[in-house]
Amino acid sequence: MAYPLLTNCPVCSKALKITKLQCNHCTTTIENEFEVTKLATLGQEQLHFIEIFLKCRGNIKEVEKELGISYPTVRGKLDEIISTLGYSTQKKK
Repeated sequence: MAYPLLTNCPVCSKALKITKLQCNHCTTTIENEFEVTKLATLGQEQLHFIEIFLKCRGNIKEVEKELGISYPTVRGKLDEIISTLGYSTQKKK
């Protein structure tokens, strides 16, 4: 059984490093320091939201219908994800 990728330490909450990869077929193992993408830092709920958002081609009204949530809630979830990815949610002037 595969578990979701952990990106933070369950003890101290600091970022974890991926140091080992293994092939399920031939059991080849590679050890080194590997980087994860920014998207890998998102939680399961955030990834589900992004999947729905992409499926709806970014149409917020469709996301509202699909998830049964309000426009402000959709915007709030988007802002949370943008912030988690390390970007500013402030509008550029």
